[in-house]
Amino acid sequence: MTESEVNQSQQESIESCPLCRHRAAQPFLYHQDKQRAYYQCGECALVYVPRRYHLSAAEEKTYYDLHENHLQDPGYEKFLSRCADPLLARLPAGAHGLDFGCGPAPLLANMLQRSGHPTATYDLYYRPDISVLEQSYDFVVSTEVVEHLSEPGNVIASLWQRLNRGGVLALMTKLVASPERFASWHYIRDPTHIVFFSAPTFSWLARKLNAELEIVGADVIFLQRRD
Repeated sequence: MTESEVNQSQQESIESCPLCRHRAAQPFLYHQDKQRAYYQCGECALVYVPRRYHLSAAEEKTYYDLHENHLQDPGYEKFLSRCADPLLARLPAGAHGLDFGCGPAPLLANMLQRSGHPTATYDLYYRPDISVLEQSYDFVVSTEVVEHLSEPGNVIASLWQRLNRGGVLALMTKLVASPERFASWHYIRDPTHIVFFSAPTFSWLARKLNAELEIVGADVIFLQRRD
């Protein structure tokens, strides 16, 4: 290992987990490839990419602009239905919510609204109206968003506070299975993906939030507020 690599490793070792803020004296290197290093938190099991590998805001926005999601895209709607359908089955009539990280084409919000659930939208780059983050909701949906967050602990805590009693935080993100599968996982090839959750991570989060946890299928997670 070169002196530069040693210095970089030492810098990474003092970074706290972006979800639970645990700081390990010797962080566990979960995976290393030619592009990035990936560490796993010993407290909440989150796998995360150190900050030195994160894209700038401008680089991130440029990458997002390459996505071709449209409101009239049946394939995209089918994909989002993996979250929308089980959520709709649990919502009371007239429940209102927020689509956090909706992107330039807020199709999920449209799907929920068509089913009788008014849904506000927010996106850091495409719909940056922070006033919607000051209101309360019966549900918050966030699909394919949490893996992009440099501060997932702070963001999730903030969204949790927006929920009414009994409200649901519905997340959609692919889950870490094992180091062996992680090494060949397409999900880590996206440079904007910087944190990776697993079932144990969501179990930790549910305990932290005092939430009812339900993992629906392979990549849909519901956290329901009890208080």
